[in-house]
Amino acid sequence: MKFVLLLKLYQRCYGSRQNISGRYAFYTHLNPLPAGEKKELIMRWFTLKIIFLLTLALFVNYSLGESAPNESWNIQKVMAPFPKETITRITVVGDTGTGERAYAPGFYAVQKAMRDTKPDALLHLGDFVYQPEMFPDSCPDRFIEEIKNNLVTPYPLRIFVAGDNDLPANKRKPKASGCWDKIDPLDSGFDNLPEHGTKPRAFEGTRVVGNTLIGVIHNYPWQDPTKWLKPRIEEARQKGLWIILAVHEPALTTAWYQDKKETVLKQLNALNPDLVLAGNQHSYERFHPMSSSEKTPVIKSESGKYLRGDGPIYIVSGGGGATFKPFADMQKIEEYTAPKEVFDNLAKRALMNHFITLDISRNTLKGTVWRVCVKDDPNDHQNPRWKARKDFWNSITLECDGKPEGVAIYEEFEIKDKTRKPYSLIPKTLDTNP
Repeated sequence: MKFVLLLKLYQRCYGSRQNISGRYAFYTHLNPLPAGEKKELIMRWFTLKIIFLLTLALFVNYSLGESAPNESWNIQKVMAPFPKETITRITVVGDTGTGERAYAPGFYAVQKAMRDTKPDALLHLGDFVYQPEMFPDSCPDRFIEEIKNNLVTPYPLRIFVAGDNDLPANKRKPKASGCWDKIDPLDSGFDNLPEHGTKPRAFEGTRVVGNTLIGVIHNYPWQDPTKWLKPRIEEARQKGLWIILAVHEPALTTAWYQDKKETVLKQLNALNPDLVLAGNQHSYERFHPMSSSEKTPVIKSESGKYLRGDGPIYIVSGGGGATFKPFADMQKIEEYTAPKEVFDNLAKRALMNHFITLDISRNTLKGTVWRVCVKDDPNDHQNPRWKARKDFWNSITLECDGKPEGVAIYEEFEIKDKTRKPYSLIPKTLDTNP
């Protein structure tokens, strides 16, 4: 900078050689000089130019010497700050319960609260419609319009899982709506990938959303997804993406336990996802990570904070507006009560309307579970409880009992990537002395 200013000053004062000659010619044209004075003027000009160039050379030499490190100096090497990370927000909800068999006040309260979070994407875990007819022969358009208004229009990107109540009715599920053929086209679809080997079945696939690969696996019937899903997970993991798997029926639950330890649970654990989300059970449950280590099969954390690689976290989220069904142990149904080792793995559970937001950056997956409490209107003849006249409800409380109407945080959990080196504000000092 100093060099540039000095050069500009020189040009302003003395100009270029051509400018000096031109000025001299013009001056002598008006005032002719004797030969002696003419020679003296030219010598002065050359003398000044030489002095300036010598000064300039000394200045440049000093500047270069000033910037070069002395052999006895220490060079401070400071880590460059990481680039600013983008955070993707995914809202997760299950069992939203459009239809007469659901709890409408809970459904609408959850939908409003979900919209207020302004997510980048919606992940629905299945069971969109609870209609009252046995073996219905069609899906009424009023259900689809309600789904469009509440679960499609507000969200720029949508990933839907097929629930058993969305598929055609059968003996096991005679009141299933059969609406999936109309619901499926309303989501954003899966990524189009070149297929090598086994292809996913209908209703299955993957979608990359921000820093995350979301894999959807169909439950009806269940089929091991390893062949088509494992290569996609491995590729995504190499890119540093988080891995979330979404199913409708949970592989792990205390709500209505079925032993899937050697089938579904084993297959999902082998894929080593970061998070496995399911609906189906009308409750909220979160389990501690399941480690592959025999010494510590469960990684417990009272704070809900874990490290990536501890093992997959299993979550059941079915509180989007369906009526609450008590856990089997609360109903005293021994056949479907989970064994002790499953309860040992349980971190939290509750009967409540709720949804989840996942805020996902490159290094952190943070989950927030939002409890949605609705004011109980005694005149609306609606009850959030499944089979509300059953005696077991006399000893069961809902999470919102005694709490004010509104939306509040029920719990938070977090997974951090332990492979990323943290940025240090303390500079590292490297000694250049031999």
